Amino acid sequence: MLYSIIDIETTGGHASGNRIIEIAIYNFDGETIVDSYHTLINPERRIPPFITSLTGITDEMVVDAPVFRDVAKEILSFTKDSIFVAHNVNFDYTFVKKELATLDIPFNRPKLCTVRLSRKIFPGLPSYSLGNLCGSLSINIQDRHRATGDAAATTQLLHKLLLNDTENFISKSLKSNSRETLLPAHLPREQFDALPDTPGVYYFHDAKGKIIYVGKAINIKKRVISHFSGKQHSIKSQQFMNTIYGVSSEICGSELLALLLESAEIKKYWPPHNRIQKLSEKNYGIFQYEDSVGYQRFSIAPVSKQLKPVLSFPSIGEARGFLLEKVREHELCHRRSGLQTANCSAIIQCSACNGRISIGAYNAKIETAVRSFDDNKRTYVIKQSGRYVGEYAVILIESGKYLGYGYVSDDVTATSMEELKPFVNGHADNQDIQKILAMYNRSTAVYEINNTTIQTER
Repeated sequence: MLYSIIDIETTGGHASGNRIIEIAIYNFDGETIVDSYHTLINPERRIPPFITSLTGITDEMVVDAPVFRDVAKEILSFTKDSIFVAHNVNFDYTFVKKELATLDIPFNRPKLCTVRLSRKIFPGLPSYSLGNLCGSLSINIQDRHRATGDAAATTQLLHKLLLNDTENFISKSLKSNSRETLLPAHLPREQFDALPDTPGVYYFHDAKGKIIYVGKAINIKKRVISHFSGKQHSIKSQQFMNTIYGVSSEICGSELLALLLESAEIKKYWPPHNRIQKLSEKNYGIFQYEDSVGYQRFSIAPVSKQLKPVLSFPSIGEARGFLLEKVREHELCHRRSGLQTANCSAIIQCSACNGRISIGAYNAKIETAVRSFDDNKRTYVIKQSGRYVGEYAVILIESGKYLGYGYVSDDVTATSMEELKPFVNGHADNQDIQKILAMYNRSTAVYEINNTTIQTER
């Protein structure tokens, strides 16, 4: 078996927008280095000062070096029929693969990560960075942060891993169905293997155990691996992968329950890598007021702590759509309802603008319309599958307000909202929750509360 131990130096920490400036390859048969390759590479751009400070490689050193396309065939030749090995292999592999892709050259090699293997074969060490790991294992590194020095040290590390691999982690990692090299370097395989393949919520943790990302899934294990199996060229994705040290999960009975839990957990933990649901809420409301003439009017505006709307919506579009429907249904004035700025036309005028109805009668129509708004504030229960056999889940909405969800044993018979309330978790209602419920209400079995009877809505 032949291993190609590779180290590269680059203009930056992510493959998207950066280039390789040095590469070293040691072909190793498990006992002896059988061949080696090294070259500086002209990145066809300036090398950032902090990279020069780290590596010692300057623009002057690479000005006469070959560009990548001039060495591509040699790199392909040196890695042919071998296993691509590197410390945090996905970093080096992604750069090489991307450089070759710009030349329309496909590149696929089996991979081994010496970070992940070291965690398994030499557990319990204080650090698995290359410098600290070599210090723990008495491996001498020369020319640190240069491709030849780091690749030579990684070759010695691989040799020690091969000698101490009593449980055949290396051969297991190389199996075609192994996902070992897909996982982030610091994520224990055991935690991934323990993930369920059911609906639920998963959590990524950093080195201190802090939650840095929350996600929902129909199949937790499948969704988690999808984070690592796609392209990871951007600086954000690579930084994200490097901060993942753990994964945990909580199963739910359905995708809807997972969505509700995900939303609540994002607002609870405020994970740095979640963005969409962390944005400040901008609920829009329908407000009612009286103008200087005495007409009752409607307006649509963002909800604030100082003003209480008659009814609120997740977006201005939903608020306008709802109000437009009510204005048409009750024959109200579009202008006085805040739906248009121009007066009614001379040809088509509402009853208020053409004088056919008094202010008092028009205001009575407004009040009738407002009373019909309550139709949107239903009290109902959504029943879902439980997490396990022998239970079911309920989601409670009272007068349009989300109360939370909970799991109920099949042997518990509840016929009223009050009997179900002790089972729910009491999550807060908010814009995101209302969006989730609105999305599912049309397709989910809903149980209306009518006095003490739960009736199935068809």
